[in-house]
Amino acid sequence: MDDHTRDDSVGPPARGTPTGWLPERDRWKHDTLRRATVHGVRLFNSGDYHESHDCFEDEWYNYGRGRPESKFLHGMVQVAAGAYKHFDFEDDDGMRSLFRTALQYFQGVPNDFYGVDVLDVRTVLTNALSDPSALHGWQIVLDDERPEARERDVEYAESLEH
Repeated sequence: MDDHTRDDSVGPPARGTPTGWLPERDRWKHDTLRRATVHGVRLFNSGDYHESHDCFEDEWYNYGRGRPESKFLHGMVQVAAGAYKHFDFEDDDGMRSLFRTALQYFQGVPNDFYGVDVLDVRTVLTNALSDPSALHGWQIVLDDERPEARERDVEYAESLEH
């Protein structure tokens, strides 16, 4: 664990033992990655794609190129940006470009990374390339749930604004 990614306030997964959770240590390998993921997924699932993007992007800067953590976060940045393009700008060509890039970043990332069902994300992105309506009603699965934003998620995203 890198000390700069430690946060003792971050709790365990709601369900299961996803990649990134260290049960023998009762903590995440990178607590701040889990924190950003929880906030980012909840915001995404509530349609706050720009704020979701910011959560993933801010944490992405903690990791070097090529690491699974970096690939996952960079992919999630692209997912949020692609959804933003589709829903807010009706720019499906832009969405497709971002989703293709996201799928490249997700190569080699475990299917259950930090509680996110990455396999489902990959499947929906792939389907959306040919049928953008695959995004309609879709929410990202985290710990076998589809959580939506709470006030603290919005506050977290606002705290990232520089």
